Amino acid sequence: MILTVTLNTALDITYRVRALRPRTSHRVSAVTERAGGKGVNVARVLAALGHEVTVTGFAGGTTGRTVRDRLAGTPRLADALVPVAGQTRRTIAVVDHVSGDTTQLNEPGPQISPVEWGDFLDRYEELLSSASAVALCGSLPPGVPVGAYANLVRGARARGIPVLLDTSGAPLRRGVAARPDIIKPNSDELAELTGAHEPLRATQDARRRGAHTVVASLGPKGLLAVTPEGRWHAVPPARFRGNPTGAGDSVVAGLLSGLVEHLTWPARLTRAVALSAATVRAPVAGEFDRETYEELLPRIAVTEEASAA
Repeated sequence: MILTVTLNTALDITYRVRALRPRTSHRVSAVTERAGGKGVNVARVLAALGHEVTVTGFAGGTTGRTVRDRLAGTPRLADALVPVAGQTRRTIAVVDHVSGDTTQLNEPGPQISPVEWGDFLDRYEELLSSASAVALCGSLPPGVPVGAYANLVRGARARGIPVLLDTSGAPLRRGVAARPDIIKPNSDELAELTGAHEPLRATQDARRRGAHTVVASLGPKGLLAVTPEGRWHAVPPARFRGNPTGAGDSVVAGLLSGLVEHLTWPARLTRAVALSAATVRAPVAGEFDRETYEELLPRIAVTEEASAA
């Protein structure tokens, strides 16, 4: 079982409009609601790839009940969310049909009490006993300690369970110091962590700070992976137009599924890039267009850099 942790779960709401213009009214042509948050998106993609996956984190209020209802019945996906008194947040994605651009509005999340955080830690320890890998994903809701991910990384590593961390800012800085097996920052998150804006230099610096492997998401330029075995650059054959929400989460799903299947790094990166592009072509986060994914797999270019990481 792969365990995904989403401390700041959400109800993802996607609005589609013909053209988004500031300071005007818009007619929404379509509305989609999905259980969301980064780790939930990761879990849904993993389940679609055929892996057994468990989702944990927090869910509260009427929005939290809706999130759990949306998860119910998903094949190969188990709900182990911890109930809280506060209201689970909503995220709003507005997709502009003309430009293809997406505008994102993210609420902060519920206030988590010390008792609720303690309940989560107990649940996490229980779930680790049957986990083959762990993904720690997304922002922290109010009340959760900034060093939360560092604590969770140490818990997984103490049991010999590989752990991937996908967050930003102070939680990422603290988490890296706990030596996660993989981190997956985008270019901005990597620059914020290291102060370096050149991707290769920044990924190498992130490894020196504690991450065993750094897989940097470079947008349309693909993925740069710096690992103990070497470094690789994986690039899609073209730039794809659509909704990019959740594309990074599909990268995480590709990396984790490749890890538990013991694929080589080039094969993991090929899968991750193909999934990411196929997610851009899907209507909502946490899904990917399977036809696009299968068509892209043989077309991803993976090159190994000359010198070792």
